[in-house]
Amino acid sequence: MSDATLVRIRNLAKDYRRGSETVHVLHELDLDIPQGDFLALMGPSGSGKSTLLNLIGGLDRPTSGTIEIAGQRTDAMSDARLGRWRANNVGFVFQMYNLLPVLSAERNVELPLLLTSLSAAERRKRAAAALSLVGLSERAGHKPRELSGGQEQRVGIARAIVSDPTLLLCDEPTGDLDRKSGDEVLQLLQALNQQQGKTIIMVTHDPHAAACAKHVLHLEKGQLIREAA
Repeated sequence: MSDATLVRIRNLAKDYRRGSETVHVLHELDLDIPQGDFLALMGPSGSGKSTLLNLIGGLDRPTSGTIEIAGQRTDAMSDARLGRWRANNVGFVFQMYNLLPVLSAERNVELPLLLTSLSAAERRKRAAAALSLVGLSERAGHKPRELSGGQEQRVGIARAIVSDPTLLLCDEPTGDLDRKSGDEVLQLLQALNQQQGKTIIMVTHDPHAAACAKHVLHLEKGQLIREAA
């Protein structure tokens, strides 16, 4: 694997069973994603975008083919090892934020660190740094219901980056936001990519959001159909 290639996918296929029927979601994909890229995945509903994202992030396993990230075959890992790898290497940003309503922004951001051996003081320090990076230090003590949608998503991004992951995976991160809030989130993702060197893969149906990425890949019926700069 080239030093510049972070994600290397070969002959990747994913099937699901629906009753007696086999549904072929992804069809023998080959894909290389460079370190430091900001890639947008586009395509119609059901094209396999989120499935591909979940496979890269270790939330699902392929039917066949290989996934290599930073030189490690994640498709060949045991469940326990894959869980540890995912916690240390992947940050997820979801459309619906998935924040716990009873916790403050700071505590929501701190959650991934509870799986580590860090002290409580170090966890709080890292959560505060992540909130500062997304411009929400003054909202650290606020609960989700006290935040706007754009602020909630920025808390979600802070939670995704608090463990300094190798990959930042975003599934429709602006899909539930108005244009102004969505643009703020996209600008933040661009800053994380350009200034922090984060490798970002973003699923989106919005051409405006995709235009903020460095590269765009299109999926249709489980196959890559073209790439645009």
